[in-house]
Amino acid sequence: MRIVITGGFGFLGRQLTGTLLATRTFRGAPIDRLVLADRFVPADSQTASDPLVEIVRGDLTDRLDEVFAEPVDVLIHLAAAVSAECEADFDLGMSANLDTTRALLEAARAQSTSGGPTPRVVFSSSVAVYGSDPALPLPPVVSEATLPTPRSSYGIQKLVCEQLVADYTRRGFVDGRVARLMTVSVRPGKPNAAASGFLSGIIREPLAGLPAICPVRPDLRVALASPRRTAEAILRIAEAERGTGQGRLDGGLPVNLPALTVSVAEMLATLRRVAGDAVAELVTIAPDRDVEAIVGSWPSAFDNTRAAALGLEPDPSFESVVRDYLADHPDAVLTWPALTAGKPDPGL
Repeated sequence: MRIVITGGFGFLGRQLTGTLLATRTFRGAPIDRLVLADRFVPADSQTASDPLVEIVRGDLTDRLDEVFAEPVDVLIHLAAAVSAECEADFDLGMSANLDTTRALLEAARAQSTSGGPTPRVVFSSSVAVYGSDPALPLPPVVSEATLPTPRSSYGIQKLVCEQLVADYTRRGFVDGRVARLMTVSVRPGKPNAAASGFLSGIIREPLAGLPAICPVRPDLRVALASPRRTAEAILRIAEAERGTGQGRLDGGLPVNLPALTVSVAEMLATLRRVAGDAVAELVTIAPDRDVEAIVGSWPSAFDNTRAAALGLEPDPSFESVVRDYLADHPDAVLTWPALTAGKPDPGL
């Protein structure tokens, strides 16, 4: 069993890698090789020293021969240029998202049509495939049956890739599965160029003692999922057998990952409740029309029926999301008094 994760050293790639290395199995079968493909590999990565792990470093389109040097059984494609940078640089988005995905699919097709195994390909799509077109407003609750009408280049690129995965699957070249990710919050690490990046930044930065800008109105409602729930869902979709019934992947439609619907004001109130006034006051509301135009075009309420059939559920509350972040990334959080109130002094 040889599994490839593109974007293997991104935050979701690391989360998936940790889970797979902990079990060292996929659907009960032992993993022989876990290939992590990424442009950047941290110099201090402990993952790289695991005997199960193989590193493919560099631009993905230039490294496909290495990725497919041996048969690929499962390919989880996470690598992508993010929303705001795709708006700023059209060519970057087309190259990193559309061209790279097609090149991966072609390499997978070459493997299967030459007598090798048919790769199970999991494509990470996005809530950005949806948008409210003036001629076709979004319904109050969105499902996989809702017509995607993206309002950004990023959303268009993701939707085109979804259709490519569907057709390569229909033709029998790959066994493709599409997971539509909600906005993931709270993302660890440094800010990125995603339009939705502030939905992590308004929590992550204040917890680290840094100021943060909220570029949207506080009453804006958004659909979120924690890194834990997102990685769990991607892996469940990857492992699911096809067919009808609980736990099986029915039909060829994408799966909208489970969504927690919350307003930005509720997020900030949760930060204040969990971490205290001093932390919450580090957030400044400064509306940015460009950011709000992108994020505000995405739906905020989802019918989670299809995900629930796979045993997937949304995060129970935004407070649980924040507390998961605190537990998973203690080194990225200052010791604020409100966070330690009522806890024993570790020095005692």
